[in-house]
Amino acid sequence: MDNFVVIGAAVLGVYLVIYNVCIKGASCKSNAKLHGKTVIVTGSNTGIGKTTAIDLAKRGARVILACRSQQRGEAALAEVKRESGSSQVVFMQLDLASLKSVRDFAETFLKAEPRLDLLINNAGIFLQGKTEDGLGMMFGVNHIGHFLLTNLLLDRLKECGPSRVINVASVLHKNGTVDFGYLSAHKALGEGDSFLAMLQIYSNSKLCNVLFTHELAKRLQGTEVTCYSLHPGVVNTELCCNMSLWQRLLLLPAAKLLLLDPEAGAQTTLHCCLQEGLEPFSGRYFSSCALREVGAKGRDDALAKKLWEVSERLTGLS
Repeated sequence: MDNFVVIGAAVLGVYLVIYNVCIKGASCKSNAKLHGKTVIVTGSNTGIGKTTAIDLAKRGARVILACRSQQRGEAALAEVKRESGSSQVVFMQLDLASLKSVRDFAETFLKAEPRLDLLINNAGIFLQGKTEDGLGMMFGVNHIGHFLLTNLLLDRLKECGPSRVINVASVLHKNGTVDFGYLSAHKALGEGDSFLAMLQIYSNSKLCNVLFTHELAKRLQGTEVTCYSLHPGVVNTELCCNMSLWQRLLLLPAAKLLLLDPEAGAQTTLHCCLQEGLEPFSGRYFSSCALREVGAKGRDDALAKKLWEVSERLTGLS
């Protein structure tokens, strides 16, 4: 029995070292306060987004929870207020799968709120299907919805500079591609309902996030708005809630042991929001609260410019 205890303790010790050194990553060290600042966090009813919102509300920010579901958004509103001790938290409905909803949200926000200091494009989806505008679901929600939202709010961000746009991407962008021929024909980033096919499409959408950030930084030169993309770590959130039951059952044990909780997953987002001196790195990519080298496709000027132009056409901005 004693041998089993010793072996168990050793295994646990090794696991904790591996988790804390290799998996958990760094923490945001900023003590910045945000009194008088206004923040939008998309997808903030759960996971990384909700954790980010709680932290920023604790720092004194006025936080707008931009979520699709009114029921879940209002539940998150109560929780964020309770956990942060702040009354300066507001729920506003935003469905990134609807260009009309994005425009309605922006119009409502601009009429109601005089400031915008941080726009955190956090929401993401791992789901096949079509948006109401006929776009591939992951392309529409993970990229196009945020592309339109950011552009509609850019003037307010410029007025309130220095301000920042934070795009939550993924290390999977390095495996992503953008097939403009397929995109032109199908308004989507790929096809297939298998897990591997969906993972590829998700990776493609995360490359779009990185390319969007790269091109946005170029267009923001000379303003007081900067932008950053990031990998939050591999986080145990509701992103994959649309997987099949057997896939979730197979992944659950590993998820509990190896994936970050939302608090750990929010740290790089918070770093990009709060850390002083990041302005020279606008357009760059962060992971584990540090500047990282983006994949080669993610810094391709021609690819980023072409994606921007296609996105403008699809959103009616051009």
